[in-house]
Amino acid sequence: MTEVAVAPSRDDFEALLNESLGSHDRFEGRVVTGTIVAIENDLAIVDIGLKAEGRVPLKEFANPGQTAELAVGDNVEVFVDRIENAMGEAILSRDKARREESWEQLEKAFEAESRCDGVIFGRVKGGFTVDLNGAVAFLPGSQVDIRPIRDVTPLMNISQPFQILKMDRRRGNIVVSRRAVMEEDRAEQRSELLGKLKEGDVAEGVVKNITDYGAFVDLGGIDGLLHVTDISWRRINNPSEVLTIGQTLKVQIVRINPDTQRISLGMKQLEDDPWSAIEAKYPIGAKYTGKVTNITDYGAFVELENGVEGLVHVSEMSWVKKNVHPGKIVSTSQEVDVMVLEVDQNKRRISLGLKQCGENPWTAFEDKFPKDTQVEGDIKNITEFGLFIGLDGDVDGMVHLSDLTWDKNGEEALAEFKKGDTVKAVVLDVDIDKERISLGIKQLGGDPFADASSKRRGETVTCVVTAVTENGLEVTLGEGGAKSFVRRGDLARDRADQRPERFAVGDKVDAMVTGVDRSSRKVNLSIKALEVAEEKAAVEQYGSSDSGASLGDILGAAFEKAKDK
Repeated sequence: MTEVAVAPSRDDFEALLNESLGSHDRFEGRVVTGTIVAIENDLAIVDIGLKAEGRVPLKEFANPGQTAELAVGDNVEVFVDRIENAMGEAILSRDKARREESWEQLEKAFEAESRCDGVIFGRVKGGFTVDLNGAVAFLPGSQVDIRPIRDVTPLMNISQPFQILKMDRRRGNIVVSRRAVMEEDRAEQRSELLGKLKEGDVAEGVVKNITDYGAFVDLGGIDGLLHVTDISWRRINNPSEVLTIGQTLKVQIVRINPDTQRISLGMKQLEDDPWSAIEAKYPIGAKYTGKVTNITDYGAFVELENGVEGLVHVSEMSWVKKNVHPGKIVSTSQEVDVMVLEVDQNKRRISLGLKQCGENPWTAFEDKFPKDTQVEGDIKNITEFGLFIGLDGDVDGMVHLSDLTWDKNGEEALAEFKKGDTVKAVVLDVDIDKERISLGIKQLGGDPFADASSKRRGETVTCVVTAVTENGLEVTLGEGGAKSFVRRGDLARDRADQRPERFAVGDKVDAMVTGVDRSSRKVNLSIKALEVAEEKAAVEQYGSSDSGASLGDILGAAFEKAKDK
């Protein structure tokens, strides 16, 4: 019996259609496994079990910068974006499939705080884009490396680990860090290396960075600081003078701080300390030639040998140049002769003298101009206590107020001089240790008081009137011409004769010395006292008033007898 085909009813057709559409719904928006059935041009033809295959660009099967390695028959996972038509032709995407799969893995890595591999493939504002096996993440510029990097090109298009900092699947945002991975690795390396290193060890490292205060040296995963003072025994102003980035060095582990994990390094510690037995090597008083390495306001540093410097204090630079900046006396790199003045090995200090290697001008002056020698020079300065006179050898001598004149007070005498005047003086004293020369101007002439001071009380002297005043007479006495003053009351015994106008300038008068005050350099004179003394002597010799002779007769007889003699 022959079977007759029966056409499906309308209900059957609707069921078949729903079944077909339902199968489409199972594919759309999902990741499915397909088989590559052909490779045409730059497309892979993938069969996912529908009536028609889908086409996927080959570049979606490779990481950025790489070439896809596919062959017919390979099974691949793809994302079904949508079914294009009733024939079953599909729009497929390998990128979306990888992204979906990657997001699931990245979420697990984020929760576990584990690393994930990725490839830096592009630049964006503020950072870079990273392919995390299909998912695109943002790498901020500050998270690329531990230290700022000028050129990131060598880091692009290579697979390397990253740490996920933040992620939001709903917004499709992922932020990663390469720096966090490096810091973690670095911490592990530091801990491992710190466990192996100990103070005193000698290690080899590479200079990574140079600053004003030192250099950072990579010891193979851990950095140590080589301070500028530990580079060499000699003075180094900046590490860049002797070190360059990338240079390989041998260093000694000077100190390890286990709390901060900081390592201090030294290079000079690998050499002998030039300060050992320094006192025996540089005895006090010995002279050496050195090079000026540094100049400051308070002096200059002179290098005696590599690693050994001494300070020439500004006070030891010149015998005569006082209050002058050291830079006006010496210059950097200049070779100078110095004398060792003091050595302190514990404090690693050597005091040097520059002026001691030249002739002491004070000694030279004393040899040439001994005490009581007459000198000549210009007045360089006038102060309230005297004159400063420029002398041979660029030294100054001082004339104190008290040594300006014999017969005037210091202030009056000082007013008679002015700066620049050429004057003569006598050397009174040379103090080499204190660098002082005492001079005197009044000593050029004899002391007028010298003769007057030898007079005794009651002695009669002859004076010359130099001035007549209302209160008495100004006079000079003796060969030296010492000045004195006869008061009005001492001009005569009789009150009527005590008139200064009775005398004239140039008159010679006799007077009695009534006192000598050597401290004030004064001789007290009195004409009245002389007259009284003469009267008394005459009375004693020629009679008294009891004899009946008058005082005039007695004095007359005395005068006549004196005239006869």
